Amino acid sequence: METEQQQWRKLNGQRISIPIAEEVRNTLIRETDTGNELKVCIGTDSQVKGAITEFATVIVFIRKGKGGFMYICNEITRQRMTIKERMLAEVAKSISVAYELCNVFSRYGVAMEVHADINTSPSFKSNDALKEAMGYITGMGFAFRAKPDAFASSNCANKIVQ
Repeated sequence: METEQQQWRKLNGQRISIPIAEEVRNTLIRETDTGNELKVCIGTDSQVKGAITEFATVIVFIRKGKGGFMYICNEITRQRMTIKERMLAEVAKSISVAYELCNVFSRYGVAMEVHADINTSPSFKSNDALKEAMGYITGMGFAFRAKPDAFASSNCANKIVQ
């Protein structure tokens, strides 16, 4: 799948100029030094817009009792996909980021989940990819969440691609 180069940014638009693993490590140090207890959720959503499909992957940091913030990466492809292929592409993008960052989260004792924008109700088309997505995510050793509990993909990333 051809995509443009991965560029991370904050919600306010500020671009991240260092590798995301380094930015996340610096963030974990800063947040733990200020006494914040963190949990991280990674998710991806996509939107078909004519001939292109836009993906948004987010790394959501939740400060226990103190709100949260996120990092965002948008990617665009012209490759046509079925809904199932698109759902599994979303999961693959989330897993790629989770895999890149899991050692950093482990080192700082931060819990991480991978969220899939896939409905658990069989009446929705995205449900066709549920078993594969769940197997892919849990098989990689990550905690899995699907709708309605997958807010990183279903709410956070969804707002970025609309």
